[in-house]
Amino acid sequence: MQLMSIFKPKFWDYEDVAAGPFKHLFNFRRIWKQTVFLTLAVTLSPLIFMAAIDYRVSREAIDTDIQLRTARLVSNTRRSVTFFLEERKSALSYVTHDNLLEDIMSHERLADILEHLKHSFGGFTDLGAIDERGIQKAYAGPYQLEGVDYSQEQWYREVLERGSFVSDVFLGVRQTPHFVIAIRCHCPTGLPYVLRATIDTDKFNDLFAGLDVAGHGDVFIINRRGILQTASHTYGAVLDPVPLPVPPFSERSEVIDTADLDLNPTVIGYAYIEDTPFILMICKNKRELMLPWKATQLEILMFLTVSVVAILLVILWGASFLVSRIHDADQKRVATLHQVEYSNKMASIGRLAAVVAHEINNPLAVINEKAGLIKDLFLLKESYAADEKLLGLLDSIIKSVERCGAITRRLLGFARHMGGPPSIQRIEIKDVIHEVLGLLGKEASYRAIEVSVDVPDNLPGIESDLGKIQQVLINLLNNAFAAVSDGGHITVKVRKLDEYLAVAVVDDGCGIPEADRKRIFEPFFSTKTTRGGTGLGLSITYGLIKDLGGEVQVESELGQGTTFTVTLPLVRKPEKGSDNACSVGG
Repeated sequence: MQLMSIFKPKFWDYEDVAAGPFKHLFNFRRIWKQTVFLTLAVTLSPLIFMAAIDYRVSREAIDTDIQLRTARLVSNTRRSVTFFLEERKSALSYVTHDNLLEDIMSHERLADILEHLKHSFGGFTDLGAIDERGIQKAYAGPYQLEGVDYSQEQWYREVLERGSFVSDVFLGVRQTPHFVIAIRCHCPTGLPYVLRATIDTDKFNDLFAGLDVAGHGDVFIINRRGILQTASHTYGAVLDPVPLPVPPFSERSEVIDTADLDLNPTVIGYAYIEDTPFILMICKNKRELMLPWKATQLEILMFLTVSVVAILLVILWGASFLVSRIHDADQKRVATLHQVEYSNKMASIGRLAAVVAHEINNPLAVINEKAGLIKDLFLLKESYAADEKLLGLLDSIIKSVERCGAITRRLLGFARHMGGPPSIQRIEIKDVIHEVLGLLGKEASYRAIEVSVDVPDNLPGIESDLGKIQQVLINLLNNAFAAVSDGGHITVKVRKLDEYLAVAVVDDGCGIPEADRKRIFEPFFSTKTTRGGTGLGLSITYGLIKDLGGEVQVESELGQGTTFTVTLPLVRKPEKGSDNACSVGG
């Protein structure tokens, strides 16, 4: 089956004009469409439904996995930041417990402690001891800050109240980003004092240097006013405002889906650092995170597309094949019924012709007998025997009777083959052609149509059914007579081709359009419907030729004429299992 025949099978434009009120049962295009659409619906609906479910489930699974991974990374990073701060708070607390107040208030001792802290922990920039009045009594660091009064500072009051304090990142007199860790201590007299340390943010930033954040991610810390406390790859340097809303407070790590300023989908994980103004934030580009999933979905989509196309082609092919088989079976059924009808009609015509021939033969025999008797009587008398005109009239009567007898015998011969059982016999094709032309000769003479026969003398005979060959020739010659105009030409040619005889009926008539040549052997298709054509002649002829084991070919050109070539085997083999294999159409 060719590719185009899948989408437009041969029955696409077929219309059974003999279907009558049951025309809808023979609408093969409608049957084909119903088969295709129903099969597609049953086949593709579950496939598409499952693909949609898979798409949704896998998308939700990827989203869940992204949130879980982000939440885990936020929690781990939060612990690292908390540990960093608590470690330095603990170090300051240890200093207060390991040293006397006099030592802490000593500049030299405080400088030694600072050096030990730098080497042990890193990140410490300076160290200051502030007495109960808020005056920094001792300071170790790069600046002259001894004697600075912090009693009115908010952070000082908070550290006295809460016991510890972690500040926002700020510039201060240093003009470099830093933040402060301060703890409250008690001297032996019971009065509180504060140990204050400045932490370099570079060490703070190192906490995020080794983090592997997928999706072109960014890790940074902001304060509760949305100001960067560490540098961000995406949103700027330290102390720049972040163009994102400050997330709501939560005691645990949270993950939210949002969009950045460019409306790119973004996954944000955040966590509030306890007892600090810091909010840890991890931002990921969701489109980047979804790229592996999209690649997988693209593969699934391609597989689904290929599957749908394959299913579609198979369904179209299957529907076209099955409906074509139904169409072919229906065509054979219709052809068989028409051949039986044609056979019955020809048998009726044959019986009628036989009756007519017998009825005519009886009067003809009487006329012939009486004419012969009159002639004998006239010859007995010299006066009549010498009358050549009278004897000539009697001879004319006798010859006309003989001619009528020959016609009736020929008619009886046709009637016997049309109405009798099929039989395979030795046939001289030349004689059959002349017999058929003898019946059609009057029409040729009336219309001045020249009919010529080209048959070689040494042509062998064939074994076939005489009645069927006569019917084939009659139908083809009738078509030729209908196609040519008055004064036209018809030629019957016979040639031997190996084990076959090729009989060609050639006319110079109007020709057959190319679109019609594909359908001329279909039942009820006719180009002569306005001139009494039934569309059965060539259909029956095609069936008869097939019964004879032959083939038929058509060559035609508009305005130039048409050639029907019938190829018949020299030896006709009867079909197996049947003695009357050629009975259809006989």
